[in-house]
Amino acid sequence: MQETDIRPSAAAAEGVRAADARPSAGALPRHWPLLLLGAAVVPGVLLVLVGRSLDAPAMQAWRTVCLAVTVQALPFLLLGTALSGAINAFVPARVFGRLLPKRAALAVPVAGMAGVVLPGCECASVPVANSLIGRGVTPAAAFAFLLSAPAVNPVVLTATAVAFPGSPEMVVARLLASLVTAAAMGWLWLWLGREEWLKPTVVRHTGHVPGGSRFTEFRRGFQHDFLHAGGFLVVGAMAAATFNVAVPRTLLETFAGSPWLSVLFLAALAIVLAVCSEADAFVAASLTGFSPVARLAFMVVGPMVDLKLIALQAGTFGRAFAVRFSAATAVVAVVCSAVIGGVLL
Repeated sequence: MQETDIRPSAAAAEGVRAADARPSAGALPRHWPLLLLGAAVVPGVLLVLVGRSLDAPAMQAWRTVCLAVTVQALPFLLLGTALSGAINAFVPARVFGRLLPKRAALAVPVAGMAGVVLPGCECASVPVANSLIGRGVTPAAAFAFLLSAPAVNPVVLTATAVAFPGSPEMVVARLLASLVTAAAMGWLWLWLGREEWLKPTVVRHTGHVPGGSRFTEFRRGFQHDFLHAGGFLVVGAMAAATFNVAVPRTLLETFAGSPWLSVLFLAALAIVLAVCSEADAFVAASLTGFSPVARLAFMVVGPMVDLKLIALQAGTFGRAFAVRFSAATAVVAVVCSAVIGGVLL
């Protein structure tokens, strides 16, 4: 009878040796003492360095400015997002269409004035404008409401009065400059706007969904808007604190010494920082090295043109619209701020 060869093959033997060479699942890494030492020492060193840096005068000033801006603006941000969520859940979008005049030229200023009594953050204004257009509202009026609602609502104006105590002319200047900018952009769209710049888009319903819970819609809208805008508030507060502490005074004097350069500089800063409109007045108030007109431009441009709004407009209405509309809005807002601010401030 032929015997069976039970000796392992060369490949099998090599596999056994490789398996023996690999560490088991519970084995420690080869350099585990060094890793353990690093895990114990590195965090401690970082904590010591950070703790010492926080005691430096510059870091104390940065921390004070950052916390002051955040704490002052947080209640207004909370109130603004709550009101925006309530309108989104409890006020049907068709109400806006019924209240606007039939003539487009008259509907533009009325839609702009509606922002005074209907608060809304920048992020919510874009889908609301899209919903209004889908329900038959002329695009010019929808765009006027898009620009005015986050800039002239009661929460924003109250926050501006608190941020600039004893300066009611700043509140009036912000109200007028924002309303004029919104109306001018609506009329400019009636004159030069083209429907092909608006990409075909499915209208997203931003109000109450039949059969759904209004309270649940309010809670979700409020939670989304507050967390989203709160993140931008913290970033803006940190940026304002860094700006006040780290930027050399000689550079600030270069821009602050020129009326037009200071206005353009703070307008560009508002576009980059993208601070929520309920909180931007406190950031502007902290920029004490600049003129009142420049800080007015910061508060007028910010709620109408910033990086997140440009992205939202591009995704909703198309890139061709976002580029033209944002550029034109920035120019009109700067001009209105300079003119109205020069007269009232």
